[in-house]
Amino acid sequence: MIWTTWQGTKIDRLACIWLIRRFIDSDARFRFIAPYASPPVDAIPFDIPGVRFSHHGGAASFRAIYVGHGLQDTVLERIAAIVDAADASGDQTLHPEAVGLDAVCSSLRDVVGSDEEAARVGGALFDALYVTLGGLGRPVVAPETE
Repeated sequence: MIWTTWQGTKIDRLACIWLIRRFIDSDARFRFIAPYASPPVDAIPFDIPGVRFSHHGGAASFRAIYVGHGLQDTVLERIAAIVDAADASGDQTLHPEAVGLDAVCSSLRDVVGSDEEAARVGGALFDALYVTLGGLGRPVVAPETE
């Protein structure tokens, strides 16, 4: 599948890309479009206002993708709460990990030079977070849920 989101990856977009690659579609490809550009019709949009997999009710896009694909994993639920606190709720004190993770993700694209490379490096970061929070080894992709 092809997924699309805005350029300028930060915590929610990086977390979504990791979630998609690890638990939904290991062959996923990503397109990064200019902010406010219309998503291409041949791609699944995420973290773009007004689309299914975006912010809803104070929750970040990560949670919309997690819930929308019927995933059930206590560690992913904790990551969803951390991403919500860092990106959607505005209250990073809810989860102490949110402050540091948001700080690193906010500048990752600038350090590595592109959204594609930020997604690759961010994937390793979220793999480490998953294991740190109690996930068993490297996460594997779940079967298709569509």
